[in-house]
Amino acid sequence: MVPAHNAEATLPRALDCLLEQEIADWEAIIVDDASTDRTPAIIAAYVERDARFRTLTSSANSPARARNSGTSTARGQWLMFLDADDWVDASFLAKMLAALKTAPDAVAAYCGSRRVMPDGALTPASISPEVAVQPFETFARRCPIRTHALLVDRETIVKLGSFDASLRTCEDWDLWQRLARLGKNWVMVDEPLALYRVSPKALSRDSAQMLADAEIVIARGFSPDPRVKHPASAHANGAIEANGGTAAEALAWSALWNAASDCGRGSLSIDPQSLRALPAGRKWAREIAKVVLDGLMEGSLSVPEQLAARWDRFGGALTELTVELGKLRGDPGAGRRVQYHLEQMLLDADDLAAPRKLGRTLGIRVDARNPTSTELPEGIDQIYAYLMMKGRIEARVQFGALGRVTRRHWIELILNLVPPQQLAPQKGAGADMSAAEALSSTAESDRDSHFGKLARLAAEAQELVRSSAEPAEPLAAPRRKPAVDDHDNDRTSFWNRHFATEDPWNYGSPYEQEKYQRQLEILPAGPIGRALELACAEGHFTRQLAPRVGHLTATDISAIAVGRARERCGDQPNVEFGVLDFAADALPGEMDLIVCSEVLYYLDDLAELRRIAKKFVEALAPGGSFISAHAFVLRDNPERTGFDWNTFGAQAISETLAAAEGLVLEQSIETELYRIDRFRRLSPGEVAREPMIEHAPIRAPVGIGVARNIVWGGARALRRDVARNERRQRIPVLMYHSVADDGPAALARFRCTPTAFASQMAWLRANGFHAISSEQLERFIADRQPFVGRPALITFDDGFQNFADHAWPILRANDLTAEVFLVTDLVGESAIWDAASGPPTPLMDAGTVRRLAGEGAFFGSHLATHRAIDGLSTSDLAAELLRSRMFIERWTGRAITTFAAPYSVTDRRLGRLARECGYRTGFGGRHGPADLDCDPIDLPRIEIRGDRSLDNFVTIIEAVLG
Repeated sequence: MVPAHNAEATLPRALDCLLEQEIADWEAIIVDDASTDRTPAIIAAYVERDARFRTLTSSANSPARARNSGTSTARGQWLMFLDADDWVDASFLAKMLAALKTAPDAVAAYCGSRRVMPDGALTPASISPEVAVQPFETFARRCPIRTHALLVDRETIVKLGSFDASLRTCEDWDLWQRLARLGKNWVMVDEPLALYRVSPKALSRDSAQMLADAEIVIARGFSPDPRVKHPASAHANGAIEANGGTAAEALAWSALWNAASDCGRGSLSIDPQSLRALPAGRKWAREIAKVVLDGLMEGSLSVPEQLAARWDRFGGALTELTVELGKLRGDPGAGRRVQYHLEQMLLDADDLAAPRKLGRTLGIRVDARNPTSTELPEGIDQIYAYLMMKGRIEARVQFGALGRVTRRHWIELILNLVPPQQLAPQKGAGADMSAAEALSSTAESDRDSHFGKLARLAAEAQELVRSSAEPAEPLAAPRRKPAVDDHDNDRTSFWNRHFATEDPWNYGSPYEQEKYQRQLEILPAGPIGRALELACAEGHFTRQLAPRVGHLTATDISAIAVGRARERCGDQPNVEFGVLDFAADALPGEMDLIVCSEVLYYLDDLAELRRIAKKFVEALAPGGSFISAHAFVLRDNPERTGFDWNTFGAQAISETLAAAEGLVLEQSIETELYRIDRFRRLSPGEVAREPMIEHAPIRAPVGIGVARNIVWGGARALRRDVARNERRQRIPVLMYHSVADDGPAALARFRCTPTAFASQMAWLRANGFHAISSEQLERFIADRQPFVGRPALITFDDGFQNFADHAWPILRANDLTAEVFLVTDLVGESAIWDAASGPPTPLMDAGTVRRLAGEGAFFGSHLATHRAIDGLSTSDLAAELLRSRMFIERWTGRAITTFAAPYSVTDRRLGRLARECGYRTGFGGRHGPADLDCDPIDLPRIEIRGDRSLDNFVTIIEAVLG
């Protein structure tokens, strides 16, 4: 069907495209719709030329009625509606019919299209794959297909009543919607076979009429349509909101396109309130910009490559539109975000043959060999530049700018992007400045330059931090218990270093006291005359043992420890103290009892233990008892709960002592973490009896200092083994938010329960993982050195109080740490950015941050206000980067060099500006593992969702391990 009204200028091209078709079996009905120009004569000539052309006349002056009259007389199975100013590719019919043959149940085939502007320029191809997936849900909301980009079943079209002639526009959309309501198949041909000519007089440029008709069609799409007698049951009552948004949203999208089309003509006639139903999320900003760009092309009669150069024609109206979008959201950043996206799209398509001053962006070419200072026009806060060499584009750079970009600044940028060997010696004024001189200063004396204004922002941030009420006390380094495998050739010096700090093992803890009580419970019945305590340390157990024996000799290798023990037990007259190395020195003999606890791990090996076991036997009187209390260690048996120490443990110690000649096991108390054994030196002729084994629970709480070395349930891999054997190119960087049992349902994805989080951290610990910081990650990348063992970087966004309450104790118990990104303006308050989803979650205060930093947690910036950075002006972005870093440094006493972008949203300004504000590492929107090829300022992470299982977590981590 080819309706034609006064189409003398374009009709021949439309008809010629039919003659050019690769297949010959077609019929064209040309409907002359009350033309007063040469159109009838042109039609007559084509009819005479080729019998496949037929003609009808109409006086309706309506494309819809003209098409309907042609449809009523058509004889073919498939219909194509070709307007007199459009055309299709020569392969159109062949490819469309071939596609329909592959889907016998299809009711339509469609292809992509391109606009043709009055100057002949072509827009990029467009096609909508979603039409083939859910045709009705798509057409209920919009019309993404050109009228002539379809072949449709003629019989079906007739039954549906053809085009609605009461609609001046959108009549094709209305018909496709009815066709799609039948629920039948649509086939896509993914090629731009249809060409659509944009005319200054086209009805599509009448935004008021377009929007009025769109409202009618959308309303029909969300309601039953009595014109469709046999709709698919799923579509009988109209579109489903969950499948693509509400009718109000759909109308708002249509209004947006028409508003942008208006802007293209230099005006904004549509009421901005009609845009209120547009989705408000940040993720929609780019989609909004894409729709604006599409409408702008139509309204301005321009292709993307021409738009930036024509900004003066429509820039004012377009800026007004983005400002109105911000007002509708109550957030200027929402409009600014759309404008940034749109301006980037325009400049991405432009060759910058001349400077392009848009609303917020200046697009320019820069001579990479001899750059000159660039003044920043009013309102501009980012630069989009092509770095040119020998007339070609060598590199592209886009960055935030606060003020004049000086020659020195340009040289720094160029040296970061263009290999120095490609840069010939610079000529002209100042050309003798070397690269080293260019980079010798991070700030410039020019107060109006970019770096001059950045320095002023930094000074303002420093003053704000100084004037805050929060104290800024430097933190002492966290006190860490020395590792048990930290052997020293000089054992005395080794132990004296341990006891340089009083109470290095927290002897007074409930856990240690419970262990002491069980050692007292296992003492032999009856009076004990002479007792020897080996490795008495500071005398905590000595004081409890002394009343149970006649005389106690308490010894330790460390004179420091013995001195403290003597002072602690000064009121115990039956105790004498001495310095003794039981591995090297002779032991006093004829002892009724020897107690040796928590020290045999430190021997060199089991051979030394076997040798010393003989000394123990010899030091006991016949019938005397030897009590040993030691923890289970994974090296003995990795399949059961144990301590991850690089030594043997209770199992090997017990077996070795039991194998010593003359020594038999009488009684054991076993817990999940340790065992206490009582051995007996047999008297001559005495026969050993079966030992009594008692299993006891651990009722005392296990402190962090102990828990961090335990792997509950056993280990599948030990850290020291994987560190020795494994090197890898990539690691998991895990992203968490909240750890809590309850919270808004809408935020479930971002919330792990403490139980689930504990299971995940226990799995990491049991599989040999250790935690690193972003600073360590940056060092690996900088050195290009493979990662050792199985490192993981565990990160938390937002700084919720539940990190301190739930996550941090779990991490410490598994000997892991994490890096938390704080929203510094809101510390101690709540996550107001989530208020729309439910009660905001409390955030940690500065005191909690300070405490956790002292315990080994790491912190970084989540900026100051939690606003997405792509909606911030460059000045606001720089201020937030500076302010947040400085506050966290005040609270923690550490240099802060890492940020995570709120909502994982970034733009091309962020990385460079963050470096200028003192950061070295950053996390944006990239997903996946981090590897040695990553840019440290744009590192990826893996989101760990709270609505997924432990199996899913394991699958993610194992995929990184490979």
